[in-house]
Amino acid sequence: MRGKTLIAAALTAAAALTLTACGPDDDGGDKPAASVSGATAKPIVTLDKPIEKPDLTLTDSDGKPYDLLAKTKGHPTLIYFGYTNCPDVCPLTMANIAVAVKQLPKAEQDDLRVLFITSDPERDTPQALKKWLGGINKNFTGLTGKFADIQRGARDVNIGIDKPVVKKNGDVVSTHGAQVLMASPKDDRIHWMGMQEATADNYTSALPKLIKGQNP
Repeated sequence: MRGKTLIAAALTAAAALTLTACGPDDDGGDKPAASVSGATAKPIVTLDKPIEKPDLTLTDSDGKPYDLLAKTKGHPTLIYFGYTNCPDVCPLTMANIAVAVKQLPKAEQDDLRVLFITSDPERDTPQALKKWLGGINKNFTGLTGKFADIQRGARDVNIGIDKPVVKKNGDVVSTHGAQVLMASPKDDRIHWMGMQEATADNYTSALPKLIKGQNP
């Protein structure tokens, strides 16, 4: 019930979101992951040239080492950089993906890897990630580690991440790119990108094709 409530709340908030990263008064952490041809108004776009997944070994939400390349090899993979204290974009994005994943056959759900890599590792411990993702989809994998390693991995896929800052009102804001990176199981490279505007319906339509390594 908690997961359903979170998803409903996130979907209701969609109209209020902007094209910036998480948190109030953010200013420009949302960098394009790669070049795309023509207009980029589509909610899910195909990259002009696929890019390699980030070569990262982090700590998963069970407190175990997680070699991203090894653990996702041969699997369709979605990667999102965000943080659990995000007030808007992160819960909406992950809830949209969760809605779409539930529409897949069980075998495809088991094959898919959905990774939430924190941009706020000081607060997002394995336990915090596990609790937060448990209210969305318990099969999603939360990853944390040293901020420098996470920032480097994000930069490798052209996602901007700034070190979290404390605002005057005490809020901690983590500015980060809001795209979902999608890798094909055929060559383990990122071919597609879910933009911030992507809805649950967009992901529901795209995922069955992406899982097969086909353009949405």
